[in-house]
Amino acid sequence: ASSEALTQVLIPVAALVGIGFALLQWLLFSRVKVSSHDSSNGYKVKLIEADEEEEGIDNIEYKYLGIFMGVFGVIIFLFLGSVKGFSTKSEPCIYNQGNTCKPALANAVFSTIAFLLGALTSVLSGFLGMKIATYANARTTLEARKGVGKAFIIAFRSGAVMGFLLAANGLLGLYESITGYGLGGSSMALFGRVGGGIYTKAADIGADLVCKVERNILKMIHEIQLRVPTVIVDNVGDNVGDIAGMGSDLFGSYAESSCAALFVASISSFGINHNFTAMSYPLIISSMGIVVCLITTLFATVMFEIKNVREIEPSLKRQLLISTILMTAGIAMVSFFAWPSEFNLFDFGTEKENITLAMLTGKDIKAPLSTFEKDFFNK
Repeated sequence: ASSEALTQVLIPVAALVGIGFALLQWLLFSRVKVSSHDSSNGYKVKLIEADEEEEGIDNIEYKYLGIFMGVFGVIIFLFLGSVKGFSTKSEPCIYNQGNTCKPALANAVFSTIAFLLGALTSVLSGFLGMKIATYANARTTLEARKGVGKAFIIAFRSGAVMGFLLAANGLLGLYESITGYGLGGSSMALFGRVGGGIYTKAADIGADLVCKVERNILKMIHEIQLRVPTVIVDNVGDNVGDIAGMGSDLFGSYAESSCAALFVASISSFGINHNFTAMSYPLIISSMGIVVCLITTLFATVMFEIKNVREIEPSLKRQLLISTILMTAGIAMVSFFAWPSEFNLFDFGTEKENITLAMLTGKDIKAPLSTFEKDFFNK
């Protein structure tokens, strides 16, 4: 009972800490003011143009995303509800024999709500990432006049805002809803990546045609003229596809993998015995990840100072090492706290024991370290 109460407090608190830390990072880098004096050469005007262009893309794309969400939500509701004729009577559970589960109508309603919640969170992740990028790019440029260390801190903090908001919002959503949540997130990610990519490629090819065919000049020379509309559109498309689309894509992957792990836990002995702490193990790991990333961000922005360009790569590698060590210790601590003595899977009433859980940590440890191997052989 005590471990269950601790789990119910730990997960939402970790999500709120992540949101609070993201807001703190935003406040810190927003202290750099972009004034008219700093933009006497016209850079502020270009920033506003890019921001307005991105808002135009968002308005068009999100309008169609809203239509898709509504139509697909209705389809999910009709398909799931019609399985038992929109029954309001409880049905025998397939995976937990002897007990009753929610009626078909309730499953349809909850799955539709989870889908819409996942889709909205995915769209929000991409939108916030793109707005933060347009907000931070000019400030990073201004700080670069004072040294590469100042610019690195602004860039790192702006990226941390999106990362923490994405992880924290996903953790809050997964804490309350599972079925359909990952589907909603991945659906919006598809539109974000493809929409921005097509827009970027169209502008890129258009710029090539104008430069090489009509003007017979190199595109490289053309791209130096930042006031050219096709170049602005190209940069905006990169921002939409690579930041907004990637933010939604990252959230979709995060939500889908967590949903899969939670689903497996629900049809195991954890779900049958109502072991809430063991079932929430994936979310506890994510909560620990937020805490570890918070500490790692402080190492990058507060405890170590970048003095020249050559120190940037070692600093990023240092973040990998610190996060790997801390996360390994965190996983071990969480596993000791949340894992039960046995784990059994049930396949339609047939009990099957699973003994491969202990190998996951070793794979996760090797993933960051592979970066150093790749860099060594590239040299």
